[in-house]
Amino acid sequence: MNSLRAGYELPLLLLAGFRTLVDELHDELARRGHPQARPAHGFAMQAIGPDGATASDIGRRLGISKQAAGKTVDRLIALGYAERGADHADARRRLVRRTTHGDEMLALSAAIFDRLRKQWAQTLGEQQLRTMEDGLRTVAAPNAFRLDTTRWLGD
Repeated sequence: MNSLRAGYELPLLLLAGFRTLVDELHDELARRGHPQARPAHGFAMQAIGPDGATASDIGRRLGISKQAAGKTVDRLIALGYAERGADHADARRRLVRRTTHGDEMLALSAAIFDRLRKQWAQTLGEQQLRTMEDGLRTVAAPNAFRLDTTRWLGD
């Protein structure tokens, strides 16, 4: 039996696992009151951070133009996940802040991801899942996870 596997399968399997988790997350978010939430919204909400950020900051963190960040922010505001307001430290700047609704969506997402991880642990076994996670931490570049991942996938 040949145990050699084609190298191209590994990134496809990793992407398929990622896609499976994210699709299941968004299916449940839709069922639980967030039908218009999209994966890019989660990245943008993280880029806003708990203290708020300017559109320029968000664009830089996501690796997109200020104009694209502005459109994303407009969408988050329309969905009630974010709001624009004055920067109390600098009256010339406008900050984007997450709303309570946005923070609730992020908290719900975290809880759903925890549940999905438990499902994977039941399917694979907790030790096998931990071994996989530890292995990925070992081989992943130190700064491989960045908020601009959606841009990287799209280019």
